[in-house]
Amino acid sequence: MTYPLPNVSNDLSGRAALVTGASSGLGWRFAKVLAAAGAKVAITARRIERLETLAAEIRAAGGVAEPFQLDVTDADQLVSVVGAVEEKLGVVDILVNNAGIPDAQRATKMPLTLIDAVLDTNLRAPFILSCEVARRLIAAKQPGRIVNIASIAAYHYAGGGAALYSITKNAVVRMTEALAVEWAGFHINVNGIAPGAFKSEMMDGMLSRVGDIAAHFPRRRIGDPEQMDSTLLYLVSPASEAVTGTVIKIDDGQGSR
Repeated sequence: MTYPLPNVSNDLSGRAALVTGASSGLGWRFAKVLAAAGAKVAITARRIERLETLAAEIRAAGGVAEPFQLDVTDADQLVSVVGAVEEKLGVVDILVNNAGIPDAQRATKMPLTLIDAVLDTNLRAPFILSCEVARRLIAAKQPGRIVNIASIAAYHYAGGGAALYSITKNAVVRMTEALAVEWAGFHINVNGIAPGAFKSEMMDGMLSRVGDIAAHFPRRRIGDPEQMDSTLLYLVSPASEAVTGTVIKIDDGQGSR
């Protein structure tokens, strides 16, 4: 095979991407980045009015975006949304499993409803959605890229609440590794990103509860979502064709303390 020199490109023209949790925070940014690189982007979340606003921004910048209302705790919706996206944008060959929720409680104090919500959102949903996207890619004999958003909490937990969040994000890391092996022969690359503390709606809620956590970080700052653009594009671009089963930590040194 002949490769360009250097073998680097962010051109996603002709690709169809699906991003969960796109109504705010990291998902909002991920969708705009993929669209700016030329992908047709399906943006999904529960808050359809926020998705309409995002779609308008992407279209105004010359990109292609279609909003789809999605509750990731509903398995039927997870399966049906992939078909709906395929009808409008073509076979989904980029999936970003970004939707997630924190628990912010000690394990023994969590009600069953919250336990179910965290497990369903953070682990069950990305597994079901990944399988549905992979199933369609395999049937179409097309390669694809799946990027799971884990967390630095998958590797480090200091106590004080959010134990289940840490557990589910560690499971997302292992899911990434396992599915990468299972689908490698079909040229479906499964990778992940493990962010530290980055500005988002979820982070704002955490900071309102616990105060300024940046003072304890080596660089004493909360990250900007823009600092993840290049990693996301690398994992879905041709340059990472041989990279699968890898989770890249982007934590500004926060998890190494």
